[in-house]
This record gives sequence, structure tokens and C-alpha cells, in this order.
Amino acid sequence: MLAMFGGTFDPIHNAHLTVAREAHKALGGELRMVPAQVPPHRDQPVASPEQRLAMLKLAVADHPGLGVDEREIQRSGPSYSFDTLCELRREVGAASPLVLVLGADAFAHFDSWFRWRDIFKVAHVLVLTRPRAPSRGSWTNDLEGYVRPRIVARATMLRQRAAGMIASLGVTPMLVSASDIRAKLAAGESVESLLPKPVLAYIEQHKLYR
Repeated sequence: MLAMFGGTFDPIHNAHLTVAREAHKALGGELRMVPAQVPPHRDQPVASPEQRLAMLKLAVADHPGLGVDEREIQRSGPSYSFDTLCELRREVGAASPLVLVLGADAFAHFDSWFRWRDIFKVAHVLVLTRPRAPSRGSWTNDLEGYVRPRIVARATMLRQRAAGMIASLGVTPMLVSASDIRAKLAAGESVESLLPKPVLAYIEQHKLYR
């Protein structure tokens, strides 16, 4: 079992790590955090790709089962999850379960993603849910119709096949966002409780988000 958890991670923070650990606990295997070079659905990051990658490596160093995948940072052009999943599928083989992990807010717009239907041909999808996050009722008819027959009751059921299913997992709510943290840093406020210590030290050393 290999899971991919993508994002800008600008910067990686404790809430990211919490939900990543919870997803890994539910799935088993390995969960790789994949920083995007050019995120198709978000504003351009503030920190450079190299800085975001360095912070991510520092953050996961003490968390067994979590890893960092650099391929989107090294790839030019938009960081499409479909392309990354196709590369991972070739690496793990046809029979091994492969999972795209994303939040409910991102999945609410999943039908705007590049080749979103084809993602299910190469991987499963695990949607991380939390209170007040977009629910199934916010899905478009197109998304609902395509996804409905693929829904399974538990994340552990994604281990039974290589691809094609979708499950949800309730996770600890994220009470802070990366943009909140950047704003606090710019204002000179303390973020010590929000960031892994090595990440905070890196930010201070390189004077990021000031």
C-alpha cells in the first residue's frame, strides 16, 4: 500500500502532520507527502520549491511511515496528481494498492481536476473529512454519479484492490491554515505551537514569510 498526500506545504505545519499520521494509521504501508512545484488549483506558493521541500523533509524525519516524494518539485509545468499517480503506479506495479489522499474541501471540486475520472483507473481516493468541511451534498451531479458506485465503507477496504474505490476518513480538524501561519509570522506573532521545531528553526534561519 502506497498513499500520496499532495499539497503546497507553504509551510508544512502540525495540523498537516496530524492528518497525515491519521491517514497512514488507517491505511498502513507508506504515505508520501508530495509538494507541488506549480499547484494547478491554488495560488503560487510564497516559499521556493526548494525551501518547501527542505521544510517537509525536516518535518517528517521523526515520523515512521511518512516520507517525502520530490518528483513534482523536479517536474516542470503544472503539478497534476494524475501524472504523479501514473508514475507511482508504474513503480509499485499493477497489483499494489495506490491511494490519493486529499481533503474534503479539495474533493468538492474534484471534477475540475485534470483527468479526474482517469485517476480512479490508477488509484483509490481517500477523502479526509472534518466538521464543517464540504459534504457529499456539495458534489456536482457529475461527480456524485461517477463516484457513487465506487464508495466503500472503510478506508481499510482500499487494501482489497489496486485502484478504483473511494473511502472517507474522519480526521482531527485543522484549526489553523498555512496562510494563517504566514500572516502570524509577517506580524511577528508566535507560531511555536503550530510548527514542528525544526521547521520553525528553518523559517527563522532563512527569514521566510517576513
